[in-house]
Amino acid sequence: MRTNIEFKTTDDTVLRGWHYLPVEPGPHPTIIMAHGLGAVKEMYLDRYAEVFARAGLAAIVYDHRNFGASDGVPRQEIDPWLQVRDYSDAITFALSLKQTDPNRIGIWGSSYGGGHVLVVAAIDRRVKCVVSQIPLISGSAYLHGRFSSEAIAQLNVRFHGDRVHRAAGGPPGMVPIVSSDDPTRRDAYDWYTQAASAYAPSWRNEVTLRSIEYIAGYEPGAYTGLISPVPLLLIAAQNDHLPLNIAEAAFERARDPKKLVVLPCGHWEPYTTLFDQSSAPACNWFCEHLQRR
Repeated sequence: MRTNIEFKTTDDTVLRGWHYLPVEPGPHPTIIMAHGLGAVKEMYLDRYAEVFARAGLAAIVYDHRNFGASDGVPRQEIDPWLQVRDYSDAITFALSLKQTDPNRIGIWGSSYGGGHVLVVAAIDRRVKCVVSQIPLISGSAYLHGRFSSEAIAQLNVRFHGDRVHRAAGGPPGMVPIVSSDDPTRRDAYDWYTQAASAYAPSWRNEVTLRSIEYIAGYEPGAYTGLISPVPLLLIAAQNDHLPLNIAEAAFERARDPKKLVVLPCGHWEPYTTLFDQSSAPACNWFCEHLQRR
């Protein structure tokens, strides 16, 4: 069963999403879920929540602030630390529901959100289990892997100009999330645009320029050594543009209980053609560590 929900964050921003419940009576283990960079909940998150619900796990699925159905300004701006705090506020909301077992909270995140849940699991001890799918581990490594030194220098000039423009009262600079003109990221363009066309027509192909600046200083992989004793499942992809060796190194820093699953694909197939191979390990991990024995 799915119902629409909304809740306020600690700064009174209203976030909106869905509450999935199993058919069995509660209270239930509950999984908090949000998407990656610039994506909205309709872009395959419902499929994961449905798998969890069939296994007896409730789920709270929501749009990040400034995106989709959620409130927040500037629109289309991604501040990773605000999104991390919003995960904790979503946990607080879940705990207010009579269907939630307060001692069995899990969190799931993918891509940029996969990085967020590493941080949340390390600092919010209400979390009892975490699944991080194809996570962004290091913002600096991502930017230096994607852009040349010259391009990064040009970005820094644009970042400075955008700060000056905003300080003078101007609107934020905007950049596309994906572009068909970038042959190195054609798979990303196809995934976003096809998912939006099929399921999320309100999705917008833009983020603020400052969202890219924020990535450079975001290092969620630094938190993996602090997650234990919370059980960690890290689902990585062999051919991800977020390098596998960086994910493996972050996993090595984590302590038990932990598990690494490497899928034979790139970044986008876990949502689509390898959905069963990504959703099943996540579901099994949550069931193993959150369902009563």
